[in-house]
Amino acid sequence: MLYSLARPMLFKLEAERAHEVTLSSLKIAHKLGLVQNIYKQYQKPVTCMGIQFRNPVGLAAGLDKNGDYIDALAALGFGFIEIGTITPRPQSGNPHPRLFRLPDAKAIINRMGFNNDGVDKLVENVKSAKFQGVLGINIGKNADTPVENATEDYLICLEKVYQYASYVTVNISSPNTKGLRSLQSGHALTELLETLKNKQLELAEQFSFYVPLVLKVAPDLTAEDIEFIADQLLKFKIDGLIVTNTTLGREGVEGMLHGDEQGGLSGEPVFTKSTKCLSQFSKILQDQIPLIGVGGILSGEQAALKRASGASLVQIYSGLIYTGPNLIADCVESF
Repeated sequence: MLYSLARPMLFKLEAERAHEVTLSSLKIAHKLGLVQNIYKQYQKPVTCMGIQFRNPVGLAAGLDKNGDYIDALAALGFGFIEIGTITPRPQSGNPHPRLFRLPDAKAIINRMGFNNDGVDKLVENVKSAKFQGVLGINIGKNADTPVENATEDYLICLEKVYQYASYVTVNISSPNTKGLRSLQSGHALTELLETLKNKQLELAEQFSFYVPLVLKVAPDLTAEDIEFIADQLLKFKIDGLIVTNTTLGREGVEGMLHGDEQGGLSGEPVFTKSTKCLSQFSKILQDQIPLIGVGGILSGEQAALKRASGASLVQIYSGLIYTGPNLIADCVESF
């Protein structure tokens, strides 16, 4: 109810400004103890990747890029939180404006470009947070790092976040960093996964605990792409797969204001494409690798459809913008 009252005012603000205001207000409310009194900590335990999740509904990466709001977001009732995408060095991202709401389609287009304060700042924030639940950290490459050298950026981030993460997500599917999606195919993917897997095992020995490694892919994959990626995941024993990131397609937003903006489309229009991709991976992988379903979830029913399509867990982001935090409870109850 509180969000339904605030939403009209927030939607009058420029989208990125509304994002900042919302998170800052949430952090203040949490410090005052208000968030904890409103939202339940929903219990529906799930074990996935060897991790015990309080419930199967998580926050997708992108909302809290630097880990500035971990405690406040966790108080909304999520079963797990994923922060990032983080890069080795701070970067400002793409020029403004770069975030656009399409309310008639319950959609968002963004071309943020991994704007973040760098991995060292994220680690500081994680260390100062009180959150004791499941925390995923999403890693990427700097925009000015040549794609042929991308593996080095991922290695830097993996080493720095390993001991602070419940799992680490390798983001090679954002459409807003030039050349990034080329890492989803061919020798580039093989080299990346093999190198990161070797580093993961080295770090597991160094710290005496194992942190799962997860890959995040795009919904704009061909059947051949999906088969190849699935084969590589099995070959290198990657621990999980997030399906999917935003789409470059514009189905469902044609002719709308901002519908032709460059960037990745998220929200309700991506649900069908993302869920089809999830189902295709599920049929090939046959429960050998757990899947996390993301993309277009705006109701508990849609979360349940992700589960029916093979997801062990789900994540939400754009749905929060349009329906508010009560979406978390709806998804937990329906999953």
